[in-house]
Amino acid sequence: MDRRATCRFFVALVLAVSFSAGAENIKIAYIDPLSGMMAATGDHGLRELQFVVERINAKGGANGQKFEVVPMDNKLSPQESLALLNRAVDEGIHYVFQGNGSSVAGALIDGINKNNERNPDKRVVFLNYAAVDPDFTNSKCSFWHFRFDANSDMKLQAIMSTMIGKKEIKKVYIIGQDYSFGHQVSKTAKQLLKEKRPDVELVGDELHPLAKVKDFAPYVAKIQASGADTVITGNWGSDLALLIRAARDAGLKAGFYTFYAGVVGAPTAIGEAGVDRVKVVSYYNANEGTEKELKFIEEFKKKYGATEDPYTTTMQHAMDLLVAAMNESKSTDPAKVARAMEGKKVSGYFGEVEMRKDDHQLIQPLYVMTFAKVDGKKVKFPADGTKDFGFRTDVKIDAAKTAMPTSCQMQRPQVSANP
Repeated sequence: MDRRATCRFFVALVLAVSFSAGAENIKIAYIDPLSGMMAATGDHGLRELQFVVERINAKGGANGQKFEVVPMDNKLSPQESLALLNRAVDEGIHYVFQGNGSSVAGALIDGINKNNERNPDKRVVFLNYAAVDPDFTNSKCSFWHFRFDANSDMKLQAIMSTMIGKKEIKKVYIIGQDYSFGHQVSKTAKQLLKEKRPDVELVGDELHPLAKVKDFAPYVAKIQASGADTVITGNWGSDLALLIRAARDAGLKAGFYTFYAGVVGAPTAIGEAGVDRVKVVSYYNANEGTEKELKFIEEFKKKYGATEDPYTTTMQHAMDLLVAAMNESKSTDPAKVARAMEGKKVSGYFGEVEMRKDDHQLIQPLYVMTFAKVDGKKVKFPADGTKDFGFRTDVKIDAAKTAMPTSCQMQRPQVSANP
């Protein structure tokens, strides 16, 4: 082979290698329950993430690279999640999505911190779309962790702002799941009641096993016996659906303040009995969606059916910020992308959102809403799995007003200037 032919060969080889590298997918591990009692919630989240990724890939991905979602069933187990994290690292995955269960999220934060310290060439960024323990953006904050949901303290502040003027609320019962998140909800709810509604009597404060209770009738009987007129619960998934169903079957007249009454299974369980009595605090409110959010909802329902709502807007915000950070840094290197995500603002689906640099907590608008009948005016969209019921806006809390102080002392790694 002559010199000129040899040069052409090596140029072709370099181009082929470059093309191959450019075409390699950016893999995202989705570590959440895809079996067991919370499978419906995990499955729904997977569909939403896959749908968001499909839309991004159709527009060219990030820097010309497409994304690929790798589902991993953690069975809602922190130990299983750590094993799956190790698998993801072995497979060269640098980005992990998880949201169901703060016990799982806490284990992943710790596991990712250790992995990234020991294996700087195999670093991982954690995109937390729903685990809301406030410690994750306070005492346990990590450079590698980004939260896209409002934490439980932020949500309870929003709830309490609507309870202040309601003198009909006289007796409150707190019920939640027996793990870090449930403990945080109980602690903060009691503190806020004492500060903002000292006239209210706390008549119950109970925790139950996570994702193990199949009959909540005994718990509802306790609530009835207490004389509570209001229930505060952070329950989610089957634990919320079964609790509300038991309350409906028992004819419990108390009002409910919830975090997740709009998610899969809950609106159906609420039904007629919950009209004007069940409330939810959420970043998702179809009645207040921007044009791009309404288009997203329409396309999602066209693909998955009218009974499913894409209520996990945190998925959209997480991917939008991830793509923007990759494009800005012209890299998929986890440290560079994480740096680029810090402090970034984007036009959100219900208003502008910001990934706060201090603690990696997304600052976004929140809504407190009441379960109500669809009327085509204040309640335009039926909630997940129903035809006649949706949520009516009580109050919108602007993003800046949802922000709370943080005790985070962020430790940031050095980022190489080299690609």
